[in-house]
Amino acid sequence: MSSPLADEPVEPAGDDAEPLDADECADHLAELGDAWEVVDDHHLEASYEFPDFETALAFTNDVGELAEAEWHHPDIALSWGEVGIEMWSHEVGGLTRADFVMAAKMDRLYADADE
Repeated sequence: MSSPLADEPVEPAGDDAEPLDADECADHLAELGDAWEVVDDHHLEASYEFPDFETALAFTNDVGELAEAEWHHPDIALSWGEVGIEMWSHEVGGLTRADFVMAAKMDRLYADADE
């Protein structure tokens, strides 16, 4: 089952937005799958495992299409059987709700790839 966050639009932070604090990050993190962690109260990291390179590449491409559609782009590391994701909102220098919404959308892509 995916997080309700995955159903929300990815909304960019406003010009006067501040990064989420540690408590807000913890609350949002609890809504995500086990792949995710908050690092230094600054960015999200996840690692998704796959049975082979081809499946990992397909997921990477799906994440890329999602990032373009939502205009919120993570750093992606592809290797055999694994895709690493690092993400934060550069305009605020930390995490916003948009990052957690994107993470939930990626969790949903991963769940769909596993079916």
